[in-house]
Amino acid sequence: MSVRPAWEVQEHEGSATTAWFDVRLAFADGAQVDVLAVVREAGVSIEDVRAQPALSLDDLAALADWIEGPLFEACGDGPVEDGEAEVCLRPRRARPAWPRGIEGRWLVAEEYRAAQEEGADPVLAVMCATGRSRRRSLRLISQARDAGFLTPRHARR
Repeated sequence: MSVRPAWEVQEHEGSATTAWFDVRLAFADGAQVDVLAVVREAGVSIEDVRAQPALSLDDLAALADWIEGPLFEACGDGPVEDGEAEVCLRPRRARPAWPRGIEGRWLVAEEYRAAQEEGADPVLAVMCATGRSRRRSLRLISQARDAGFLTPRHARR
């Protein structure tokens, strides 16, 4: 993880300072997250996030926790006292863990059918649930069809 100061603003004649930081998280699997974060007395706020591949909602919710300790250290406020920084910054995968084999195929089929019932794009639903690319999600859907969890795509005549 790298943390670089972007800019700083002194408010009310130097009584309060707001600082912006560029934060880059790079994961072993090639995933990368760039964040523009704001540090105030009240805590950390996230202004902008760019991630490749896209973050799941759970990872997005945990993002502030991942970067809070290093940001406060960069500000000179020191690490979080209750040890949360070490817990939050242990290596994480950019995409959610997804079961393999028959259980994973069953879950793909469940996501696919739920999206169809809601009138949403089922492939996009599988992409969001698994954190995989469109091509990989289509392959997972195909495997779920082959396992008999989804109806065949085209009826043969």
